[in-house]
Amino acid sequence: MITIKYKKVAVRALAFLFPLSSFLFSSCSDQMEYKEYSIYDTAYMQKKFERAGGFLSTIYADLDSDFGNYDGATLASATDEAVYSHGGASIESFYNGAWSASNANSSLWTTCYHGIAYCNLFLDEFTGLKFEDYELDKNYMAEMYQYNNYQWEARWARAYFYFLLVRQYGGVPLITTNMSADEATRQPRATADEVFKFIDDECMAIKDSITEDYGDLGDLAMTPANNGRANNLAVLALRARAALYHASPLFNANNDKSLWQKAAQANKEVLDACSGRKMKLSSDYKGLFIGNTNWSDANAVGEIIFGRRMPTENRTFETNNFPVGMSGAGANGGGGNCPTLNLVEAYEEGDSRFAQTIACNGDSWPNANTVPLETFIGGINGLPTAYATPTGYYLKKYVTESVQIAGNGANTCKHVWVTFRLGEFYLNYAEALFNLSGDGYTAPSGSPATATAAYYINQIRKRAGLGNIAEGLSAAEFKAAYEKERFVELAFEGHRFFDVRRWKEADKYFTNIRGMEITKNADGTFTETPKTIQTRQWNDKMYLFPIPQSEILKSGGSLTQNPGW
Repeated sequence: MITIKYKKVAVRALAFLFPLSSFLFSSCSDQMEYKEYSIYDTAYMQKKFERAGGFLSTIYADLDSDFGNYDGATLASATDEAVYSHGGASIESFYNGAWSASNANSSLWTTCYHGIAYCNLFLDEFTGLKFEDYELDKNYMAEMYQYNNYQWEARWARAYFYFLLVRQYGGVPLITTNMSADEATRQPRATADEVFKFIDDECMAIKDSITEDYGDLGDLAMTPANNGRANNLAVLALRARAALYHASPLFNANNDKSLWQKAAQANKEVLDACSGRKMKLSSDYKGLFIGNTNWSDANAVGEIIFGRRMPTENRTFETNNFPVGMSGAGANGGGGNCPTLNLVEAYEEGDSRFAQTIACNGDSWPNANTVPLETFIGGINGLPTAYATPTGYYLKKYVTESVQIAGNGANTCKHVWVTFRLGEFYLNYAEALFNLSGDGYTAPSGSPATATAAYYINQIRKRAGLGNIAEGLSAAEFKAAYEKERFVELAFEGHRFFDVRRWKEADKYFTNIRGMEITKNADGTFTETPKTIQTRQWNDKMYLFPIPQSEILKSGGSLTQNPGW
């Protein structure tokens, strides 16, 4: 557990919102710098607006992303989405038997409680300041508007950290005030229901107070580019996603329909709020995940509710995930997180998302690669070359194809992790409706005729160039079709690892991992043979993470371990 005392604490203000100087500092520059803040007391904080903004930036810097947190592997490679081409990476502990309370994959526990401690400190000690020395400053009202909004952003961030914790661990210590390290480490676990209630209560309390639109504040807006900050849509989105998780089998063993009703209401509120703001599904699915442009492109901004902007431009994700054996100036990529045949077979013929997510044998990709991909056995980009794709496919989604990773033209790009986007909430709402009505084609009692799971799934399929979901499916068949739709729409966005857990279906999806073995025939044609390439271990205790053994020991017995660990 982490706690923070505000006396003589160094706070690093990470430049995580690359163009958004108004968020952190009273500056017109488009670039933000790393700064060190030594917080001694309230009087110190009150001397400059930027100190409060810097404090908030530290909180935002603890928000999650997944551009390769496990030695370059993403969580997708611990699911049926992908296989990481580098053997021995830490991602393998999720399925090779090495996972334990002493090898707990616990960075999120540490990061979230770090963020929670900063939120509590800010809310307890640094709200209600007046900055009297700046009252005659021409920007004083705008600065004060920003500062007064920070408390709502901090409460949103704290609730979000608790969502990350509860989906991973179930019940966790619920710490909502700044306290000493000894007090914090000895807090017992709240129940999962209590944590979900806290998240919901916080979101309800702040949704009408936090800024709705940072780009529409008139004279109070320092710059128009503030879509990297949590607004009221981010609050509604957090509440809706948390409600869906709470209603799911992992946390709702008795299938309490009132939880599904709450999930339906919360997700519909997101859809209605986005519609009221003229937001809609982007016509450019691929563009949603290109960090150079998705924070400013009208198509992407119209769908993205909140994105976690990474602090610096780099090419690490591209280097890790570009194909091995690239020709020309592209140099050699790392192979990386390679899509599985499990995922490939989930796409229907004509689904435009396939080519925007997965690179196949014969594709001309990425830009710097001058020869079409050869992922067949013995091909330039195929086995047995070290780190070549074991599945027959490479990853496109989130990978910026215009990057050159070596040579005189080597360049970098921005990366934005899409935390919430509109497409997710169409699917969330469909799932809640299905679980309320019991089939995909009937609206729950008292709902509009269009309030069917099929209707909202079809909105997603339409963007992908597909027809409506099949009619007449049984409940079991419809459920499988929905899960497949979610699989492909949200691939590599960090959902699959937790979706399958909350459905309690990991033994169905996560054990048999398949790839395509491609051989080139003498006449230039190819033979494709589906293969099981990994048989992974699964134990039901893995639906929740183990609490780190170090935290159990520090608690003096206050913390109890999750079952089975």
